Amino acid sequence: MSQTVPPFADLLAECRSSAVHLETRDVYGVADEDQDFAAWKAGRRHTPETRDQWWNSFHDSIFQAVARGVSIRRARIVSEPVTEYIQYEHSSTFQNVIAGEEVRWLPRRLASDLLIPGNDFWVFDNALVRFGLFSGNGAFVGHTLSQDPDVIKNVNGAFEDVWERAIPHERFTV
Repeated sequence: MSQTVPPFADLLAECRSSAVHLETRDVYGVADEDQDFAAWKAGRRHTPETRDQWWNSFHDSIFQAVARGVSIRRARIVSEPVTEYIQYEHSSTFQNVIAGEEVRWLPRRLASDLLIPGNDFWVFDNALVRFGLFSGNGAFVGHTLSQDPDVIKNVNGAFEDVWERAIPHERFTV
């Protein structure tokens, strides 16, 4: 099912022009976010002014790529009303924006006529796709890579269709 893939930071470090990310789940059980999500549920909120508390190596990777001229876009398809996890993601998305990402949100009801891949993905420079694999409850299972031109064409098309309809982060409310 899963294959050994380079770390995200390495893939992004090799990226020269664009990286796009599509998220389609309403819940993620990503281990390195569990503690932050629990703290958020307990009432802790990060702000741009508390950057020293939340900035991490992921943000560094994004910031460095954008500084090199890489365009980074993230689109999220979400059910409404949104889950508590999506509320958490929305409240912390300012971090992605500060790092340099453009982020948009698409209510799932507006995506019914779109063809969406079965797994979340990143596409790097329109040449490599990294699929993220998750269990039914959102636990991370692994990654797979593809350089198949047809696969890349299909996922890029799906991303662009979502991006065109999606609402910019600063205008999307949960």
